[in-house]
Parts: sequence; structure tokens; C-alpha cells
Amino acid sequence: MPEISIKAEPIFHFLNFTITNSLLLSAVVFFTFFILAVLYSNESKKSQKNLYYYFVNFILKNIYQLFQAILKEKNEYFFPILGSFMIFILFQNWFGLLPGVGSILVTVNEGQEIHHIPLLRANNADLNATLSLGIISVLLVQIFGIKFLGFKDYIRKFINFSNPISFFTGLLEIISEFSKVISFSFRLFGNIFAGEVLLAIIAFLIPILASFPFLVLEIFVGLVQALVFSMLSAVFLSVAISKEH
Repeated sequence: MPEISIKAEPIFHFLNFTITNSLLLSAVVFFTFFILAVLYSNESKKSQKNLYYYFVNFILKNIYQLFQAILKEKNEYFFPILGSFMIFILFQNWFGLLPGVGSILVTVNEGQEIHHIPLLRANNADLNATLSLGIISVLLVQIFGIKFLGFKDYIRKFINFSNPISFFTGLLEIISEFSKVISFSFRLFGNIFAGEVLLAIIAFLIPILASFPFLVLEIFVGLVQALVFSMLSAVFLSVAISKEH
């Protein structure tokens, strides 16, 4: 059984930049996502569409309707961002379940020690990746809040000296924004990393087909986590651009 590490392991270095096993799989997901998007875009320009176009269109339509209930008339504006969040995170979660991910080992020399580590690892099982996603989501909420409400009106949510209650409420709002980053990153990381460990342990203890029910469960968990992340981002965006808050 390979050693379970909470951090991503470095595979090689490129121009003084460390390439980890989670980053390597993330690059595979990114290029796959990019190619599928280009194929869909090219197919949408044709008069005769193929089955791939209608399948992707069906998926996108259902995702669009999920966000419609939250963002209403602003959904068309924010859907490219939120839809990309959901699909990209979903791909990251599901690619981590593919055969060979976590089981194909490579030999890496660290000083005088030799380690056998997985060549590929689920990117969302790396806290650096989920923390980055959380920061991007919360940062976009602030940017769009300022864009739709104006800097002065939006910043009054956090800095308001009109009375002591508003001042302390603003401090709580600032803490709340930072806590969103922690909540986003650790929720996604915890669920995906726990699933990765569970599958590794079950496959080691009972190698033949015993892990299949857990694999199906992790497919569902990956979908739920992608949905939760993107839907929470939509809710935070809706609150940030609303004048009622």
C-alpha cells in the first residue's frame, strides 16, 4: 500500500518550478476541459449538430436552471463563471477516481532517501488547490459587489462608523468573508481527501471489487461537492450585489 500523504508530492522540477502529482493531474483536467469546450464551441456554429453538442447542451441547460433560482435576471451574466466553477471542480473530483490515479507509482530521490509516490493525485485532495479556488471565489464576490453597488456603498458593509452596532457588525462581516475562504477550501479538501484515503484502504484490505460501492459513492460525493461550491458562490454573489443587504 502506498504511503498516504496529506500534501502533494513533487514529481520533477521545471525552470525552478516544482511540479507535484496533483498539479500534473490538474493540467490533464485543464486541457481536457479546454478541448471539450472548443469542440462544443465549434459544433455550435454548424448547421448540423452531432450528439455531443446536444448532450453538452442538455447538461449546461440543467446547470443554468440551478443558478436561475438564485440569481434571477443576473444569471446570464454570472453563468459562465459559476458554470465553469462547477464543471471544472467536478472534472477534478472525477478524474481523481480514474484507474491509475494514486496507484501508478514513480521513484523519486529526496536527498539520500528513495520514495515511491503516486504519479497522479486528485487535485482537490491538495489543500493548495482548494484554497486557491476559495480565494478566487471570495475575491470575485468582492469585485462584483463593488462593480454592481459602487465602491462607497459596498465598503459601507464592512466599514460603517454611523453607530457602534454598525461598526461591530462590519467587523463581523470582515471576519465572515475570511471564514468563507476557510469553509470553501477545507470542505472540498476534506471530502475529496477522505474519499481518496477510504478507497486506498479498502482496495488494500480487499483488492477484488470490494471498493466498487465506495467508488460509486465517491462519484456522487464529487458531484455534490462541485454543486455545493458553485451554489454557495452563487448565493454569496447574489447577496453581494443586492442593495437590500
